Amino acid sequence: MHGLGNDFVLINGLNTTIELGSEQIRFIADRRLGIGCDQVLMIEASQSAEADIRYRIFNADGAEVEQCGNGVRCVGEYLRRHSLIEAETIRVATQGGLVTIHFEDENLIRVDMGIPSFEPEKIPLALTQRQERYRLTMASGEFEVMALSMGNPHAVLLVKDIEQAEVLHIGAEIQGNTMFPESVNVGFMEIIDERHIRLRVNERGVGETQACGTGACAAVAAGIIAGKLGRDVDVELHGGSLSISWAGEGQTLWMTGPATNVYEGQIEI
Repeated sequence: MHGLGNDFVLINGLNTTIELGSEQIRFIADRRLGIGCDQVLMIEASQSAEADIRYRIFNADGAEVEQCGNGVRCVGEYLRRHSLIEAETIRVATQGGLVTIHFEDENLIRVDMGIPSFEPEKIPLALTQRQERYRLTMASGEFEVMALSMGNPHAVLLVKDIEQAEVLHIGAEIQGNTMFPESVNVGFMEIIDERHIRLRVNERGVGETQACGTGACAAVAAGIIAGKLGRDVDVELHGGSLSISWAGEGQTLWMTGPATNVYEGQIEI
């Protein structure tokens, strides 16, 4: 499946226990030797009364991570297509917290992504004092980033032109910076106007993806806090567009976009 080109191998573990090691995850994600994907998603039975299902996210490098915005829409589409849950609203537990899926129509899925957090210990950062921007001194020079958590850590840079941005090189440097003890997803945001941005994201453990759902959420939230964006923003990514709505700090953030099934099959590992 994919969400705007951010692609996934989704495994149904609702009725059976499936345990995969990091080497097996890397094999599945390998685009030459395995199936190929940015992340492997595992659907599991809920472990609490507050969620309908649980899902786990593994990056292509085999590491488990907390949250994935494009992935959760694909999970919703999979559950709907297979009639595994009949409700119009699905509560999904992730390592990064609870999110809620709403089916807008046959093509669009709207997700309550929870409340963005700007507190250093929640991101996390190797600092105790919250700042509007954080200055990083690296081999490539000095950069100012905005930082927050969408259930997973994000750093957002403002750039004049995303096509000219050194997404892989600078993104990797920021991910290795000691300010981010659990690494970080790095977004490069070009503001067109207060309702429209362009975005590229270097995801930790993956590299640059065609789209990053939590990255889009983080960029818009950072832009709103900085006073540069309105409450409803279209985010243009290389794989397509997402609609993000946020009423401001302390409020839940909403993401709307598509999810696409590519094929189903079996693999021996």
